Amino acid sequence: MITEVNKILLDSVKRLLRRGATANLQKIINKTHAADLSVLFRSITFADQLRLFDMIKDIERKGILFSELDEDSLLRLVDNLDIDDIVKILENMATDDVADLLGRLPDEKSGAILEKMKKEGSEEIEDLLRYDDDTAGGIMIPDFIALKEDLTAREAIEALQKDYIDVEMPFYLYVVDEYNNLVGVSSLRQLVVVPPDTRLRDFMATDVFSVTTNMDQEEVAKIVAKYDILAVPVVDENNQLVGIVTVDDVIDIFRAEATEDILKMAGVGEEFIETKSVMRSTRIRLPWLFACRICLSCSIYTCHYGYGREYRHTVFHDCGQRTCHRQNQHQRPVAGGAERTHCRAYPGSHIRYANRTSGTGAVQRI
Repeated sequence: MITEVNKILLDSVKRLLRRGATANLQKIINKTHAADLSVLFRSITFADQLRLFDMIKDIERKGILFSELDEDSLLRLVDNLDIDDIVKILENMATDDVADLLGRLPDEKSGAILEKMKKEGSEEIEDLLRYDDDTAGGIMIPDFIALKEDLTAREAIEALQKDYIDVEMPFYLYVVDEYNNLVGVSSLRQLVVVPPDTRLRDFMATDVFSVTTNMDQEEVAKIVAKYDILAVPVVDENNQLVGIVTVDDVIDIFRAEATEDILKMAGVGEEFIETKSVMRSTRIRLPWLFACRICLSCSIYTCHYGYGREYRHTVFHDCGQRTCHRQNQHQRPVAGGAERTHCRAYPGSHIRYANRTSGTGAVQRI
């Protein structure tokens, strides 16, 4: 959906593209959020998409744009970029986003990209690709803070400063035992307010909400929403901590599930989700629209020639009252295609209903 702000941005960019104002375009593109750029990309030609993409200087913003693009735009863009350039972008993205993006690419393309990536990062991504896309394992982040339960608060702070500088979700500190089993959790606030020599096991919360790697993503989202937490830890079958699912992923899940439900109600199914190609959208919807047309025709036929005969009649009362309309079903037929009954409003009179479907066209007074 294009908002008023995005419409202004689109009009400005199109105008600058026509004028060839490269300097002004670069300023706008590098100040615009990647989410807004993804909306912009849907409304311009592919040649202009490549041109604007090359103008983005920050490689991390290119990665965010990759994550925000719809599938068709992403595939076209990746097909026209050098693999080395793609790898540079992916290496600056979060591991879970890289796994999600590679899952949207053809196997041959994603395999070639994985071979080019650094071994350590590639192994993490391959681990995530082992899980189904719609499970906790498929959407989790493998970068999190896990500290041993016998560490003091001072030692934990030093570990954060040394080993966990780039962690995406630093608000929760997960506590594990010597076997890497999840045993507790602490907030960053708790860590800095307790005495420095207090061990983590003495102030951590032991009632930790966690999910398993094979849990459906919608159930994971419900847990995060129910308990109002920013992240939920993911454990394997041995209760070992393997990742976390953050609240931003939960928002994406709710949005995707709502879109999927609406499209299913419209009868176009999951394939239509995030599809922006006119031809592909038409191809997906055409069978359903054709089926709707057939059902509509059958409904009209049934209403017109269906069970019994339903008539909309013009009624003349011999009691002198003006013409009125009444619907009459399954009345006793009489000669001439008409039906006889008593006037309910005036019991002493009789009326005859003219049968419009019989083609008599006659309305008679008795």
